[in-house]
This record gives sequence, C-alpha cells and structure tokens, in this order.
Amino acid sequence: MDLLRDNELIYGRLLLIDEPHLIDRYNKALKAFGFKPTRRKSFHVDRTGFSPEIAEECGDYDYLDPNGINRRFIILTPSQIDLPVVHTAFSNTSQLMFEFMSKNSRAIDALTIKDVIYGEIEDSVSTVNDIEDLLSINQVEFRVLSAEDVLGKASELGTLVDRLKQEPEAWRDNKMLERMVELAKVTGDIRENALVPDQVIFRHNAYWTSHFGGLYVFVDSDVTTVIGDPAAPGFRRSRPWQVSYLSIKDPDAVFRFLASSGRIELPRASWIESSGYLEHRAEMVVRNLIWQSDPDRDLSSVDKVWLQTWIHNNASTINRDGDFPFLNAAKREIGQLGQLKIEDVQPRQRFLVVRAKPRHADAWLTNRLISDFVSSDFVARYVFNKQGFYKDYEGFSEAWRSHVVDVLKTTYLRDKETFRNRLYGLTD
Repeated sequence: MDLLRDNELIYGRLLLIDEPHLIDRYNKALKAFGFKPTRRKSFHVDRTGFSPEIAEECGDYDYLDPNGINRRFIILTPSQIDLPVVHTAFSNTSQLMFEFMSKNSRAIDALTIKDVIYGEIEDSVSTVNDIEDLLSINQVEFRVLSAEDVLGKASELGTLVDRLKQEPEAWRDNKMLERMVELAKVTGDIRENALVPDQVIFRHNAYWTSHFGGLYVFVDSDVTTVIGDPAAPGFRRSRPWQVSYLSIKDPDAVFRFLASSGRIELPRASWIESSGYLEHRAEMVVRNLIWQSDPDRDLSSVDKVWLQTWIHNNASTINRDGDFPFLNAAKREIGQLGQLKIEDVQPRQRFLVVRAKPRHADAWLTNRLISDFVSSDFVARYVFNKQGFYKDYEGFSEAWRSHVVDVLKTTYLRDKETFRNRLYGLTD
C-alpha cells in the first residue's frame, strides 16, 4: 500500500496533529477507550479521529470500531468536519459524523477550545450476528464525553443557574454561589457559549456495511431492501413481511430494483453524449483486458494511440469478452434513437451503461453498488467503493498497480469535482 499512500490514494487529505496540547488531549481520549497513550510526536486523523499511524502503533485498525458497531470518535478540532472518513464498517458513518458536527457546531467550537470531545455512535446492538441485528438499527445516538468533563461541569452549572432563577432564597446559599464561580472558570459564560450538544440522535438510513462480506440496505417508505450474499445469516428469514432480499449474485434482480425504485438513470442521449460515460467505460474495459492478457506489461508509456493499436491487434480477445463491442453498439444506438433498449441488454452488461440518479439521496450508495458489477472500471471503484478498490488492488501485479495509480492521478485526482460532475452528474 506504500504506492497508494505516497500518492495520497489511501489516507489522503487527513489532518496533521503535531501540537503537544492536541496530542495530549488525544491521549486522554485513548486512555478513556482503554488504550495506551501514543509516543508519536505527530500523526494524522480523519473526520472521526481515526489515525492510521495510531492504528499501526497499537496494532489494531479497528481501535475506534470494535466489532464493527457503535463507532467511536475523537474530535480535537471543528476542522475535522471537512475531512474524509477512511476506515469504517458502515458507509454512512461519514454522513452521521457530518450531521452531528454540523448540528452542534457552536458546542463543538466552544468545547474544543479547552477540551477533547470523544464518545460512541451508539445504536441498539452491541454486536452483529445476523441481518436482524442490522435491521434493528433505526437510529443512532451520539454519546458525548470530554476528558476534562467540561460537558459535565457545564450541565451542572446550568442546573445551578436554573435553581438560582427559580428559588427565591437560593442566592443566600454561599456554597452554591462559590461552586458556580468555580464551574464558570472552566466553562465560561454558558449563556454565550453553547457547550452541550443540542442534537445527538440521528436516523440510520440506507447504507453499505462490511459485515457478512458486504451488504447493502436501501430504505423506501413501504419496504426495506437488503442486497447481499444469500449465505449471510438471516438472509430471507429476518422480517420477511417487510424486507425484500436480493442476491448480489443476481444482476437482473438488482438492476430491476434500482430501475423500479427510481435510483438510476437509464442510458439516454440527454446525459450519455455530454458526459463521455460510455467512452470512459470502454477505455476501462480495454485497460482491464490488457492487464488480464499480460499482467506484468509496462504500461508507463500508454496513450490513446497505443490503446487503439492494441485494440486492432487483439480483436479476437475483445470480441470474446464482448463488453467493448457492446459499448460501441450502445453508443451508436443512442446516437440514432436517443436511448438504448435496456430490456434487450444482458443483465450484467446493463450496469455498464447506467449511473445513479444524481439528485437521489442514495446516489453515492447506488453508484457504489453499480461498481460491484463493473469491476473493470477501477476508477469508479476508487471513487465510490474504496474498500472494494483496495481489495482489488491487493491482487494486482506491481506493473498494473503502477498503471492504476497513474490513471487515477491523471483523471480523478487532477480535478475530483469536475470529474464527478461530468461523468456522474454529482456536485458537492
């Protein structure tokens, strides 16, 4: 993974923590979680406070994610809200953290001036043994603590202030007044500084989870849909009256669900021709065939002309695979008719020519699911399905790893927002 790390394709855009007082606060949170303090003079953190360097030091990449449930978090600074989440068992952890930090920004701003905020994103289960455990999670609650107990002291001061207002003789209680002064020295004026988070409960909606080899849960008003391996415990048995189960091995059923629920854009000229989507898919197909035919080939000098030459010289390989000719035929049909008759397309190939509906709430999750059926497009895998990409990467040859990194650097990393908007219609 060193090549990925050097090119910021893994653990990229993290926040450097190198100030002694912040390291000291992080150590207090680690101690509260039962870990030894770090001896490092610097490390990086993501939105949740996860640090790859700390994970390596304690030998546990799940130190903030024990059992893959009830995710822990450490907030040292409000600026963590702008960071990615790079290690999680649930795809919606990032969104939940963003919502919590957004809704409680005033309290987080005030608290992190003096203290570290840490805690857990608690839900209704402590371990995941079957699908029922996942389905029972309807909402999560942020259990928030602080190392110096500023939160507790602010709460105590608030109670005393209420008592002073409501009890006519309370002002005569010198001990209480002295305690209020003592607390205010720590918390400041709680009338001006909102130190206690206002909103800590959030809905747990659609998501992907790493449990049971990877499982998708989509939530609609009338039904919940679970997509995964039928071997997962509880598959088709947990809540069959309200849950629809689809095998990830059944592309036809999965595609029909995405289409009928309005989560995908079918191949039409209105977006296909301006996005360059089919051209991108075709290029990814060819690159994948080159890797399969010669995994150790040096591709450092590959350009459009070289690719076109390879296509001409390997026509039998390309025709046998079928995806490249299909994409060319799809492009011609869309150019002539304005759309593609998707019902005439093989189920597996349908995923090559669709994308998530950009304005749908589940757009990123849907694109992630689509990428599971188009493994040849390593760029899409990286953008939407980093866990899947990293797993694929482990099986790549060194030459192919180098090529993949080069392509990502010259396409996606060069201008992420423009790339996502052009191909997928997504805006930040």
